[in-house]
Amino acid sequence: MRDFAAIDFETANEQLSSVCSIGIVVVRNGIITDRFYSLIQPEPNYYSLQNSSIHSLTYEDTVKEAVFSKVWFRVESLIEGLPLVAHNKGFDEACLKAAFKTYQMDYPDYRFYCTLAESRRQLKHLPNHQLHTVAADCGYILTNHHHALADAEACAEIAMQLL
Repeated sequence: MRDFAAIDFETANEQLSSVCSIGIVVVRNGIITDRFYSLIQPEPNYYSLQNSSIHSLTYEDTVKEAVFSKVWFRVESLIEGLPLVAHNKGFDEACLKAAFKTYQMDYPDYRFYCTLAESRRQLKHLPNHQLHTVAADCGYILTNHHHALADAEACAEIAMQLL
């Protein structure tokens, strides 16, 4: 696959609709051509201690940020016509669908591919298939894990090798 958009969400709480940050890396002709990152005011707008301990984001970080529907308006043209790739597509695709439903937006049936599933098929020698482990095996050192843009970039690098 040479043209796609790698996507990653972080959530504020246990609700899939509570996306609080998004990272997108656009790949065209096998080259990263664009990056997008935004904080998002989540819905519902509260943070669980467990989620904040993972990504370090809090209510104060996003209370004045745009809601998902306004952020997605900026994303649409960036990813138009591209399949989406995520490391654990089940989570990121579910977050996207939940946010679309919460904001009563029509979901355009994005095509999703999964680097986690593909790494399990191709990289059986790994001790686990967590994003940072797979990225390192593909020659990409993931710093700032659980920052949505850093994770999307790691996913893009994996996808360029495995998909």
